[in-house]
Amino acid sequence: MSLVLTGCCLISSGLPSVANADEPAEQTGSVSVKVFDTNAPGWRQLDGDDFVRVNGDDQTLTWEGTEALGSGQPIGVTRTNFEVKNFELVIQWMHLKPAGNSGVFAWVPMSALKDLPPNRLPNTGIEVQMLDLDYGRMYTEKTGKPPTWFTSHGDIFAVGKSSMQPFPPLSPDGHRSFPSAETTNPHGEWNQYYVRGINGEIRLWVNGVEVSGGRSCSPDEGFLCLESEGSPIRFREIWLRELP
Repeated sequence: MSLVLTGCCLISSGLPSVANADEPAEQTGSVSVKVFDTNAPGWRQLDGDDFVRVNGDDQTLTWEGTEALGSGQPIGVTRTNFEVKNFELVIQWMHLKPAGNSGVFAWVPMSALKDLPPNRLPNTGIEVQMLDLDYGRMYTEKTGKPPTWFTSHGDIFAVGKSSMQPFPPLSPDGHRSFPSAETTNPHGEWNQYYVRGINGEIRLWVNGVEVSGGRSCSPDEGFLCLESEGSPIRFREIWLRELP
């Protein structure tokens, strides 16, 4: 079968491969869609059996087949039950409320997860952020400041003890890879992330468009984690292909 993110025009016949990673996604106007063949060698769909609770409760992430509902409480992560080094990940996500915050962590070591208390996030790994479009508005209302240090369109950054050389454009402090395009859909609508990590380089495509990434990531091997950060979210169509 082929997986299609609906609500857009059909543009592409496959996810970017390693060989054409630097080629831009074909687009019509500002809208594109990503399709990938789940029958291609190596792809497998993940479900609840592939994930382990780290510091949440029994309602933090609940599964119905291959779709998961995250409550957002307590803040924390749910990890895969295996580690990855080189990989391709496809995941669809939808915030259920305005200003939702979540993400996927890549290459998180067990040392950052062991005995992690509730309401804490790992201090090691690379975060691929999932922010609702209203998050910036909420930030300004609470702080009176413009949201200059983050975006809602697919920031990637190293957390805590980790390091990464982010691809431009950069956040003002140079720590985050800011997205080169704004392609995220608002809460109540599905988004699709395609994340590729190879030899310490990570790249993100949002709804079919490559937007951000970085190289020289440390660590470059570890667990994948789904983030809980205060707001309900749905995940579905989680597909993984491990690469040599």
